[in-house]
Amino acid sequence: MTNSSSSFIIEKKTRLEELFQELERTKKISVKDLASKVRQIGFHCLRCGDCCTGNDNSVVVFPSEISRITHVTGDCWLDTAEPPKEGEWDQDGNFHTLEWRLKKEKYSCNYFTSQGCMIYKVRPLLCRTYPFYLDRNILGFSECRGLGEKIGIEESESLAMLLVERTIKEIEEAIALIEKFDDFERGGGPSNKGTCIVHDSLGEHKIAWNFLDGFRK
Repeated sequence: MTNSSSSFIIEKKTRLEELFQELERTKKISVKDLASKVRQIGFHCLRCGDCCTGNDNSVVVFPSEISRITHVTGDCWLDTAEPPKEGEWDQDGNFHTLEWRLKKEKYSCNYFTSQGCMIYKVRPLLCRTYPFYLDRNILGFSECRGLGEKIGIEESESLAMLLVERTIKEIEEAIALIEKFDDFERGGGPSNKGTCIVHDSLGEHKIAWNFLDGFRK
């Protein structure tokens, strides 16, 4: 075993231990306490669509969520989601990246129209909990015009429950991804012989270049 492979195994084990500990802490979060913090901040969705558009709009979507969306819409996987363009090349000309994002048309989510969200009932957890998120179990929020608006007890508790569910799902996805992830030799660059390899909780997905745009620039 080389030093690099040995180091990778140690790092992998350490990261998994951290994630399992974080998972247990997250499961102990009080939904009522979290809901109280949401009410202190205040929020009401104005259905403005700001979070569905823009250059910075990027919605992480889990494999199970992609499957639900494709089941409802009849779209194929790659019409629904796409790999992020941030990643690394290996020595065989393969591009490695992590997880999936809802597919966009220019600067807007493919499923956002003038009538609103076309997949509202099966929208990802990230969309359901926006603009809130948990960072090491501390409530944070992104920029949103609906912040500061009054929110009721029942609605805030429902949102808090979804936030905990989302965070647990994110940690579980990360654990599964790391458990299945095999390291690779970095280097090289774009190659016609390589493919795009997406690593997620299900394992590796190899996608031919002709199904993707902009990954070999």
